[in-house]
Amino acid sequence: MPGTDAVATERLAGRTGRLVGGTGRLVGVSEANVTPDDARLEDAPGAGEADAAPGAGEADAYGLGPEWVPGPDGVPFRRAARVIVLDREDRVLLVRGHDAGETSRSWWFTVGGGLEPGESARAGAVRELREETGLVIDPAELVGPVLSRSAIFDFARVTCRQDEEFFLARAEVTHLDDAGWTALERDVLDEMRWWHLDDLDAAVAAGTVVYPRSLPERLRRLLVGWDGRTPHLEEHDV
Repeated sequence: MPGTDAVATERLAGRTGRLVGGTGRLVGVSEANVTPDDARLEDAPGAGEADAAPGAGEADAYGLGPEWVPGPDGVPFRRAARVIVLDREDRVLLVRGHDAGETSRSWWFTVGGGLEPGESARAGAVRELREETGLVIDPAELVGPVLSRSAIFDFARVTCRQDEEFFLARAEVTHLDDAGWTALERDVLDEMRWWHLDDLDAAVAAGTVVYPRSLPERLRRLLVGWDGRTPHLEEHDV
């Protein structure tokens, strides 16, 4: 994994766009309130290939990946860790992705992903942060977990359930690097962006979808200071 100074992507100053499925290329560029530190996605070898493993099961056949296993109710399930990343200006880092089975559906969410076998949520959080953004943070620097969530949602035409723990972190470096993205991530992730909270509030009011839905409100509380509690959310979007 390259360090944060290894530029595998070109910087995109004042622009955002969307990802053409399977190509890894950011296109349809339009003006937006994005700083030069935001990353531009570009072509990557193997983009669009499935992350399948032999015998991974039905969930993997739909492109979900072998870490998804059937839960007691038969619904594909995994445990995950996420990071609410803030920079020095209190901007929050979010990722926009779309549904592999219904590309018109897109939403913004925090950095993170599924845990590896035997991996702690804290270790998984810093690993996912490094792989998805190039940002390197010591596990001891994570605050929390400040939030937990059990989410039931549709993805790739499959109903899934994911139990998540959220940590809070500060990033001294804001340059983003997508070199660690998997082929599946290149298929379904569209952009990364540092959001001012006022801009995020305005976007949500205009219909932009953000998960967790209460993230802007909860983040404002966390900026005052974490009270040591870990509230739990149940969110259903099926």
